[in-house]
Amino acid sequence: MLIIEADRPTAETHRHYVERVPGFAVVGTAASGTQARRLLARAPADLLLLDLHLPDGHGLALLRSLRAEGHRADAIAVTRDRDLAVVRDCASLGVLQYVLKPFPFATLRDRLVRYAEFRGACGEAEGQEDVDRALAVLRVPGPAALPKGLTGATLAAVTGALRRAGEGGLSATETGVAVGVSRITARRYLEHLVLTDRAARSPRYQDRGRPEMTYRWLRERRALPRPGGVGVAPSGAAGHAAR
Repeated sequence: MLIIEADRPTAETHRHYVERVPGFAVVGTAASGTQARRLLARAPADLLLLDLHLPDGHGLALLRSLRAEGHRADAIAVTRDRDLAVVRDCASLGVLQYVLKPFPFATLRDRLVRYAEFRGACGEAEGQEDVDRALAVLRVPGPAALPKGLTGATLAAVTGALRRAGEGGLSATETGVAVGVSRITARRYLEHLVLTDRAARSPRYQDRGRPEMTYRWLRERRALPRPGGVGVAPSGAAGHAAR
C-alpha cells in the first residue's frame, strides 16, 4: 500500500494503523502527487490510501492521471470532504471506499479487511446471487446490522482469524488472543458467526477435564459474505492486495 497524505503526522498515524492489520504492508508515504508518482515508479502498489487535498492538486486529479498512464492500483479515499458530488466522482474513478477523517483504527481495519476479502474472491460466479455477494463485501453495514454490543470491525477481525485457522479451527480463548479481546467477547462473536451459518462449532477433547469448544469457518460456498461482516482473504490474496 502507498499512503498519499499531505499532513505528515496524519500519514504516520495511518501507517501505524495499516501495519497493525495482518496481510498489509506500507511501501511508502507521499506528501504530494509528485512524490507519489516518484514512489510508484520505484515500488508499484496494489492499493492507495488517498488524501483528496494535496499541496500540488486534488487527489482525484492525481488518480485520473495515474489511470490514464495505466496504473491500475485500487484506492481508498481518506478525507474531510463531505461533498456528495465528490463521493460520486470517486465512485466514477473506481475508488472502493470513502472514509471521513478523523477515524479510529477500527474503522480503517474494517475497510482493509473488506478490501482483502474482495480482492481474495476467486472462481466463477454461479449466478447473480454470487456476484451480488462478492460486491456486498465492500458495503459497510448500518448500525442495526449486528446484535447490540457487536461491532463490524471486531467481527471482521474475528472472521479473519477464524478463516486463517483453517480446518483446525480456534477456541474462544485462541480467538481472543489472535484478535486482542477477552475470551468472553470472542465467544460472543464466534456464536454470532455460528448463528448466521458462517461458522460451525464442535468439542475438542483434551487429555483431561471438560472438552473445549472449537469454532471453524465453513466452506466457501456457505461462507460468502453477508452484510453483517466479513473476514480477511486467504493469506496469499491478502498479501498480494497489500503491497
